[in-house]
Amino acid sequence: MTTPGTTPDSTSRHVGVYIARRPTQVREYVADPAHLPVWAAGLAGGVERVDGRWYADSPMGRVAVSFAAPNPWGVLDHDVELPSGEVVTNPVRVVANGSGSDLVFTVQRQPGVGDAQFEADVAAVAADLRTLKQVLEEGRRQP
Repeated sequence: MTTPGTTPDSTSRHVGVYIARRPTQVREYVADPAHLPVWAAGLAGGVERVDGRWYADSPMGRVAVSFAAPNPWGVLDHDVELPSGEVVTNPVRVVANGSGSDLVFTVQRQPGVGDAQFEADVAAVAADLRTLKQVLEEGRRQP
């Protein structure tokens, strides 16, 4: 247990969802930044590609988003470069589970983030993953 308002470096929470789609389908959809406004509420303001980099409008301002290179291991880590220049890495994995997939996003508490904000971040990621599940399972795949 942490003291309210403290920010231990090791605090993280794994948030997951089962998606009734093959891992390759989940990987391809999630790794395409053009789809972010469809399922990531914090980036719903839109994304655009400029000079080979992806940018998104967020509540923090304009951020740059870059995903790990395509790979066969289900690694969907992505970096978000904040307007301050700070880069936050978000670990994400998709793994096979029967005929579907488990998608797991690790929310890592950032320095200076208190308990209430961390819990809000976890809740926001959980909501985004529920939206992603709905989008992929219902076939609404376009932004």
